[in-house]
Amino acid sequence: MEGGAARPVCVLAILLGLLCAVGAVRAAGQQALDVAEVPSQFNLDMQTAARLRPQLLAQSAAASGRYATSSLVFDRLVEQGAAPSRSKFAWQLRVVDNNQLNAYSSPDGTVYVESGLAQLAGSSTGLWAAILSHEIAHIVRRDWARRYLYQKYLENGGGGGIVLGDPSLPSASWQTSEKASADMGRFCRQMELEADREGLIMMARAGYHPDFVPALHHLLHARGMGTNRASLYAMHPCWEERDHELTRSYVSASIEFARRWPEWYASPGGNPPVVVFADEPTVRKTGAKEWRIQIPMRCQNLAGAVEVVLRSDSTKGAVERPAQLSDQPQADANWEQDARQLTGCTSPKTTITFTIADTSLRPKQGAQWIDVYVLDAWGSVLARADLPKLPR
Repeated sequence: MEGGAARPVCVLAILLGLLCAVGAVRAAGQQALDVAEVPSQFNLDMQTAARLRPQLLAQSAAASGRYATSSLVFDRLVEQGAAPSRSKFAWQLRVVDNNQLNAYSSPDGTVYVESGLAQLAGSSTGLWAAILSHEIAHIVRRDWARRYLYQKYLENGGGGGIVLGDPSLPSASWQTSEKASADMGRFCRQMELEADREGLIMMARAGYHPDFVPALHHLLHARGMGTNRASLYAMHPCWEERDHELTRSYVSASIEFARRWPEWYASPGGNPPVVVFADEPTVRKTGAKEWRIQIPMRCQNLAGAVEVVLRSDSTKGAVERPAQLSDQPQADANWEQDARQLTGCTSPKTTITFTIADTSLRPKQGAQWIDVYVLDAWGSVLARADLPKLPR
């Protein structure tokens, strides 16, 4: 799972050197590396995990006490998703007390959740399932080994090679660092999506509604984690790509959940959460000092209404990404006004329109309209969308 800043950097760098994410990737004009199965004799990932385990354990604590709920969810997911290979791994869940919003795992079967993310999940068994199922899928798939093997494939001339000199003469070929980075990024993004897909089915079978996965993704994006823009070299898919690529998987896993748990409220995860898919806003200038901002959005599991907030900020540098928005944001020194609308979001695609005039709803001098937030009835953020700059 993509995450934040400081953590056991050296240790994690070695782990991430073995992992990023799944599937056989076909580079243009090249035969794809077959990584469907890791050779049975390959154990470099396990050796690395054993070497790093003492340091990782020293920097974390068992998920107990306030995190007891997470351990129950973890055990249930492992039983459901990893039963054929449970004995291969030393399954354990641990929390890293560093206030960061990230989770990662070791090839030996240990999952580490940073305390910021653990606090975000809180007592929600569904959010915990969304976090843990993804990491369990990485372990069972042996994705660290897959990445390592694919990286060696690229280093040995796989992917797009460039021939030096006269093409008619025997000569060496080499892979540009740019092409190799793009191939590795594509491979890693695909692995992340495959871990998501397997995690969704694992959740459904264990009794946690798959909608907790997009709910978690949107919560992390709302807090400024990750990006909503695709990149050729990114090791993780952006939020928009994740939503798009996993659409069918959400549906399939939801059908599986409903088949196994016809009374949703009685499932281990309870009823599914409200999920809001907010697409990229469009901005159009309609007058000399007037703009029209439209936000297409779709809601699932909503009973009642959500509030859409157009937010401005005059902060220089990093912009605060709140977990909640006050009913009176003008009390914040960086605010003068915001624009708000309530919607039942009942259509398959609901479009919210704001008309912003220079003489009303105007941010203070130096401020810009930068974000769209969607809030539940308690003011908690369900989704965020980045606002393009207003055209002049």
